[in-house]
Amino acid sequence: MPLDIPLRKKLAAGEQAAGAWLTLPSTAIAKTIARTNNVSWVLVDGEHGLINESQFYDLNNTIASSGASPIIRVPAEETWLIKRALDSGPHGVMVPMANNVEIVRKVVSACKYPPNGVRGFGPMFTHATGALGGTYKASADNDLLIAVQIEHPQAVEEIDQICAEGIDIAFIGPFDLAVSMGVEFGGPEHEAAIAKILAACKKAGKVAAIFCLTGEQAAKRFAQGFQMVSVTTDIDTLTDGFAAALSTATGQAVEGVKGYTTN
Repeated sequence: MPLDIPLRKKLAAGEQAAGAWLTLPSTAIAKTIARTNNVSWVLVDGEHGLINESQFYDLNNTIASSGASPIIRVPAEETWLIKRALDSGPHGVMVPMANNVEIVRKVVSACKYPPNGVRGFGPMFTHATGALGGTYKASADNDLLIAVQIEHPQAVEEIDQICAEGIDIAFIGPFDLAVSMGVEFGGPEHEAAIAKILAACKKAGKVAAIFCLTGEQAAKRFAQGFQMVSVTTDIDTLTDGFAAALSTATGQAVEGVKGYTTN
């Protein structure tokens, strides 16, 4: 029986999938985001967020039960981190700094059971996927989503090989990409690299995804052909909302303090 992965179904249908970043370990915030109209996925940030692995299970179940797909971002490509994240029941994982094809191969292997990979079997907390016990292993390799972040010039150079390694999603971290390239964010070299990644994904039939902080940024990327785009983060929405309300109340400009401007 296939696992219940709404995001995979949406992507397979060729639909655009808007999502949001969760950096705070709150099931109330997770539910609020996941129940918002047109939110297809919520990224549970175990890399830069204040979320640790003991909180993955409750966040996964909260997001999934609210109709969106939980995706966990682990701190690194270590096999044991990926295993523990997957065993908590997300609909997929995201691995940052997938800077070359060797790292990507390691990630894909860590996400799949033998003989396809090296993932150890112990899915005791995978209820959010919609399958239990013996039905989980039969479908996990094919149904769980594997996203790797393209954030380095070497990954840009190797993007065709990366797309051929069994991933589902090539997710651009545009801030880290600009930093690692040593170029201006949004400048011509930066945008050329982004366009190259997008084209490679289209050619290979993979999902092209990118991190954005605002609806305006996200609309631009959807128009360019990206299928999966983040629209905002929890912390930025909170700070911007407070700043806007205070500005209205006091009649003075209040600048929100951005809590999450790198990826």
